[in-house]
Amino acid sequence: MNILILSAGTRDKVVQYFKREIADQGRIIATDCSNLAPAVYDADAFYLVPRITAPGYIDRILEICRKEKITGVFSLIDPELSMLAKEREKFLEIGTTPIISDYDLVETCFDKYRMYELLRKMQIPTGKCYPDKETFYEALEKGEISYPVFVKPVKGSASLYINKVNSREETEVLFDLHDDLMVQEYMDGQEYGADVYIDMISGKCTSVFVKKKIKMRAGETDKSVSFKDERLFDMIREFVEKCGFRGMIDIDIFEINGIYYISEVNPRFGGGYPHAYACGVNMPASVIRNLAGQENPVRIGDYEENIVMMKYNEIAIRDMEGEEIVP
Repeated sequence: MNILILSAGTRDKVVQYFKREIADQGRIIATDCSNLAPAVYDADAFYLVPRITAPGYIDRILEICRKEKITGVFSLIDPELSMLAKEREKFLEIGTTPIISDYDLVETCFDKYRMYELLRKMQIPTGKCYPDKETFYEALEKGEISYPVFVKPVKGSASLYINKVNSREETEVLFDLHDDLMVQEYMDGQEYGADVYIDMISGKCTSVFVKKKIKMRAGETDKSVSFKDERLFDMIREFVEKCGFRGMIDIDIFEINGIYYISEVNPRFGGGYPHAYACGVNMPASVIRNLAGQENPVRIGDYEENIVMMKYNEIAIRDMEGEEIVP
C-alpha cells in the first residue's frame, strides 16, 4: 500500500504520522510545487510538480500514481480538493482512491453562503449570512442584525480578507475594494474546532475530537485544550452522516449561551490535527484501514479532556548544492 500526499508544504506532522502508521506496509510519497517545502523530506519519496493551475497538472499526478502504484491520495490545501474530487473517476480507473468527499459537497464547503443555506435547511444553528450588501442593509433596517459584522469572501481560506466592520462606511469601502463578498453575523462566543473522520466504506462517523481554541494565528489554531460534550458529538455525527462526508474533515464551531453554531467546514485535515493525534485520535490509521478494505470501529470522543496543545516554531536545514531552488 502506497499513499500520496499532495501539496505537503509545511505539514511535516501529517507526513510523519502516515509514515509511522503505515510502517512496513507501504510507502508515503509527497508532492509540492517547491523543493523548499520541508514536509516533503519526511516522505519516502518526493516529486516536484507544477503549480495546480498549470496545464497538465492532473495528468502529472495521475502519472505519479501509476508509477508509484498509489493506493490512496489526498491533498492538504483547499484549492486542490475540488480538483481531486472532480477527477475522482480518473484516479479510480488506475486503482487509486481519492480520500475526499464528493465534488458537490466539497464545493459547498468552499462556498460559505451555500454552506449557510445547507445548515439552515438541516435546522443546524449557524450565524446569519447575507449574499450581498443590499440584502444585509435590508436586514439591518428591520433590526434582524446589527454591527459589528464580518465581511468576507464567499469563497476563501486561511482567514484571508476577513474583516470585522462596525459601520456602513466600512462596509462600503470593502465592497468597493473586493468582489464576491458576503456579510456574516459576528459570532461573539467561545470557538471550538472539531477533527472528524467519516468511514469511507460504511459512511459512519467514527472519530470526533473537539478542542477549545485558546489562541489563533493566520487562521489556524495556535493553542487549544481538548474538550468533550456528548451533545456536541451527537450534533456533529448527525450533520456529517446526513451530508455524506467521507474521510477527514475539520469543522469550526462557536458556542454562545449554551448553543453550538457550526461556522465553517473544511473537507481536509485541519491545521490543528496534531492535537487530536497526540490525544490518540488516529486518522492516518483509519485511512489505512479503509484503503485495506476494512471498516473502522466507532470511537467518538475516545480521548482525555484538558490536554493542551501549544504550537511553536521549528526549522529544517538542508544542503541544496547542485539542485535548482524552486521557491
